Amino acid sequence: MLLRDERRELCGIGRRMVETGLVLGVSGNLSVRRGDLVAVSPAGMRLERMAPEDCPVVDLTGARVEGALAPSSETPLHLAVYEETGAPAIVHTHSTFGAVVASTMTELPPIHYNTLLLGGVVKVAEYATYGTPELAENVRNAMAGGMRAALMGNHGGVTVGADLEDAFENARLLEWLCGVYVRARSLGEPRILTEAQLHAVAERGLHATPLPVE
Repeated sequence: MLLRDERRELCGIGRRMVETGLVLGVSGNLSVRRGDLVAVSPAGMRLERMAPEDCPVVDLTGARVEGALAPSSETPLHLAVYEETGAPAIVHTHSTFGAVVASTMTELPPIHYNTLLLGGVVKVAEYATYGTPELAENVRNAMAGGMRAALMGNHGGVTVGADLEDAFENARLLEWLCGVYVRARSLGEPRILTEAQLHAVAERGLHATPLPVE
């Protein structure tokens, strides 16, 4: 079985995405790239029910190489993000606070300096129908410049990482940052960090480390 270990890891991280509330029902998807092959979650299946053999393997054009089930409808988005970032792993979520910010803002304001761990101020990609080339291109643009995360207008979020565990932790961080901002807004107008303040933190060494490029 191609990418046996990677497909097994998809199942483990998929269960954790459900357990932590990052996805609901059959929403959300994830993938991992090794060279010219990508193991991705299947279309229409709850992530906690996946078995390794359920996860198809596609090439970088999206053509299925192995697996009986169709790949996620968001496979074009994953492939676009791989091309843009060179990252080895991607997680796409439908988390609550991420969806709230993605439905109301054009970016996630830098309410906390940990936004630097995602590459800087997280942009909200313009809305497009899921699974379309338009959405893939919008997210690609939002993640340009070394970003590790983007929100998707009226949809959810996408994060990349050095491996699936890292991409998952970046998804958790993105949801935490969105949650802090939404809750802060309920108390008043949040204090947003300035570019100079973020720069001062970056100078102390807090920043996203370079991703290993495939």
